[in-house]
Amino acid sequence: MPTLLTDHPLLCALALILIDILLWRLISANSSNWKLALRLVIFSLFSVLLFNEGMNPMEPAPWPENVPLHLAATGLQIGWWLFGARTLTVLLGTVMMQRVGHTGRLLQDLIGAVIFLIAIIAALAYVLDLPVKGVLATSGAVAIIVGLALQSTLSDVFSGIVLNATKPYQIDDWISIDGTEGRVTDIDWRATRLQTTQGSMAVIPNSLAAKAKIINFSRPRDLFGLSVSLQISPHARPQTVIEALERAMQGCRPLLGKPAPNVALKSSSSSGAEYEISGFVSSMAQKREVRNQLFDLAYRHLKASGVSLLSTVETATPVNYSRPRALLEGSNIFSTLRQEEKDTFSQNMTLQTFRAGEMILATGEVSDHLFIIESGVVSVALSRAGTKFEAGRMGPGEVIGEAGILEGQAVIADFSAKTFCTLYRIEKEYLKPCLDARRDISDAMKSLLDFRLHTAHTLTQEVPKVVEKRKGILQWLRSRA
Repeated sequence: MPTLLTDHPLLCALALILIDILLWRLISANSSNWKLALRLVIFSLFSVLLFNEGMNPMEPAPWPENVPLHLAATGLQIGWWLFGARTLTVLLGTVMMQRVGHTGRLLQDLIGAVIFLIAIIAALAYVLDLPVKGVLATSGAVAIIVGLALQSTLSDVFSGIVLNATKPYQIDDWISIDGTEGRVTDIDWRATRLQTTQGSMAVIPNSLAAKAKIINFSRPRDLFGLSVSLQISPHARPQTVIEALERAMQGCRPLLGKPAPNVALKSSSSSGAEYEISGFVSSMAQKREVRNQLFDLAYRHLKASGVSLLSTVETATPVNYSRPRALLEGSNIFSTLRQEEKDTFSQNMTLQTFRAGEMILATGEVSDHLFIIESGVVSVALSRAGTKFEAGRMGPGEVIGEAGILEGQAVIADFSAKTFCTLYRIEKEYLKPCLDARRDISDAMKSLLDFRLHTAHTLTQEVPKVVEKRKGILQWLRSRA
């Protein structure tokens, strides 16, 4: 082996470079520390080999009389500067990734570019023995020309540096840039890439992002705001509207209690009044679903209060139904009844009120009547492992007590009034003949009961406890080291 190094130093030096390239490709990215260690070892061997053979990278090649040997030595000396620049760049990149993570990649690229520029100038000055001042002057003029040609690109680069330094957003943050909303998937030297809620990719230049209004929905990490705007007739009393929307907020369980959701009158004119419900959820994935649910609840509670959403389309003159008749009209279960049947039904419905906290139906009770919620919020509580927990909330138009009507079964949950509630009651002896005669209504109520039983069964299943593995002797020793 020493004879090989002495007789063929140039071939050995070239072989070291090829081995470095080959190992860098073969070793997986997960073993970055091993890759860096091998590169440092190979660069050290490469440096020792060059200096021992008199090929000092700080001086021109030592064999000017032998042109092929002189060119090969010159190439290896220039390669030493580039090899060293690459090794230093990888070393700095590994240190930066450990400290600042993926967000420092742009700064790492820029530092790497500066290191390579210095290495090239040093190679020109020491190995090729060129006048560096003239090279720098020429490169300065070229840089001005290139800078003018790439003005917009350079603006993106320096804007990217500012964004990485100030960190208004990071990878995986949900943000909005000038109205474009999405999750940050990448930040490079030119642009920020967002994956929108429609699944498409939005590429926003860094220069535009640096000047634009940026909203970061992921900070703080445990709060994600949402809002729903509603256009209401200007003739509706504001207090009635606000109370109905507050009930809608209480009926939406995913809304966080702290910070508390709120209702505000944003604007009012002769053409309509705009109200806004705003609140917070615990994850970005909930925003769309909760916004839809909140709008539906607002519609139902407003309708229960006698207030309708403002519409630009002229509608037919509304029929002045009584409250029980209007409930049947909007009910999913009883909507298939004929008009005369609905009129008869509404005359056999009794109004019943409950104060906040009052029990409507308790677990184990067999109901001999059906409730239809007219207004207010009803809380549904289940029991799991002897502990009560709130499983859901119900609002206007929903029914309670179908288990006792259909199967004579006891209810498996506690139904209590979360707010002041008004419910219409239909007795079993009146309702049962109708269910026997109308198969469609019976099937609709049976489907609702099956869905609720399945949901209750899923929610009350005990979560299996994770058995902690016993610690071995090595783990015991490490914990005390």
